[in-house]
Amino acid sequence: MDKAYISVRPYRATDEEALLRVWNSALVVDPINPATWRSKVLLDPNFDPEGCLVAECDGQLRGFVLSLRRRVPFFNDGLQPEQAWITAFGVEPDWQGRGIGSRLLDEVLQRLRSLGARTVAISPYVPNYFTPGVDVQAYGRAVEWLLRDGWEVVERPLSMRAELTGFQIPAHIQEVEERLRGEGVVVREVEPGDIVPVLAFVQQHFTWDWHREASGVLGDLFVGDPRTVGMMVAFRGEEVVGYAQHRAERFGPFGVNPDLRSRGIGRVLLAHMLLEMRKKGYHAAWFLWTGDYAAKLYSQCGFHEVRRFAVLKKDL
Repeated sequence: MDKAYISVRPYRATDEEALLRVWNSALVVDPINPATWRSKVLLDPNFDPEGCLVAECDGQLRGFVLSLRRRVPFFNDGLQPEQAWITAFGVEPDWQGRGIGSRLLDEVLQRLRSLGARTVAISPYVPNYFTPGVDVQAYGRAVEWLLRDGWEVVERPLSMRAELTGFQIPAHIQEVEERLRGEGVVVREVEPGDIVPVLAFVQQHFTWDWHREASGVLGDLFVGDPRTVGMMVAFRGEEVVGYAQHRAERFGPFGVNPDLRSRGIGRVLLAHMLLEMRKKGYHAAWFLWTGDYAAKLYSQCGFHEVRRFAVLKKDL
């Protein structure tokens, strides 16, 4: 099909049903429903209909691309005016290979360039990314197509999952915990008096998105509904040196003071958080994003790889 026969325009409110039909037919391992679309896209303060392009052929919506730039500052990261993100794109399977995807990407990149963006990433946008990149197995053809188009793979994160039925803290981690106690490091559940030092720790060592996630869990624990969230904290004396959290079956984020890593603090935090999740009745734990080095730590508590992604970047 000649690209001239493809009509590309911004998203309209009446496109929701058709767009989700295309999404769920093209992104078969990442389906969404209207509530997810509305909460993670339409209600995102950075959403701009001009940045969500749809392609029509024969009067029917056949493809889309969702791009974002910051319209409101993200904590101290500000507006990041030179950065843009693509969080999802797809073409209806029967219409793939006809130039629709190329036309959508060409036009969205041209728009982002005209607005001052210098780099586009697929797709580690916070707070509302869907997956940390393109699934290399489910959408391998798309990865190959993007590479031919000049995109560069900059990270290959993986998602992992652990079964919690019958989970117990492994003996070797119990031994690490005893050693750490002798060194003055104690892991325990978070308490209301820990709110200020925990958030200060997260702000000092991690990202503002982690700070947002930790604030949300602490808020639910101590001023809202604590039933589906939890947090463990590692202290050395009165100093916070690490923490781990969960929201329902989703584990993390969790982290340790960089100066104290490789001493076992992370293993103890991880094991105790999983045990607390099991006590609440959860039968599995999962997360979307880690690297190969950290995956070795997770594997000690039964996590295994379930998906692998490619984070792609293109300079404009």
